[in-house]
Amino acid sequence: MEKLAFAFGPGARQLPHLPQIVGVAGSGNLEILLEAADLNGMCEIEVATPARGFDAIWDAVLEDCCQRWQPANLRIAINDVGATPAVVSLRLDQALQAASGEA
Repeated sequence: MEKLAFAFGPGARQLPHLPQIVGVAGSGNLEILLEAADLNGMCEIEVATPARGFDAIWDAVLEDCCQRWQPANLRIAINDVGATPAVVSLRLDQALQAASGEA
């Protein structure tokens, strides 16, 4: 299992409905946990994945998400079980929509 850590921001959007958990830790899918944290406006993301060597792809998908949502003071934990980048992006949007109250 590879563990990756990323930080983006600072963001401007506080999410009022935390903590949140979205998805399932099953084959081809992933589980995303969101929680509030005092990170000086940053968003920290930790990824646990069985797929090695995809750091740049994870960075691109997560950076795109953080640019679109601008989350502030948010810690995200992702338990990946071989999800494609499209599934990762959809699950992140689903989790952030729930956390923002837009779901």
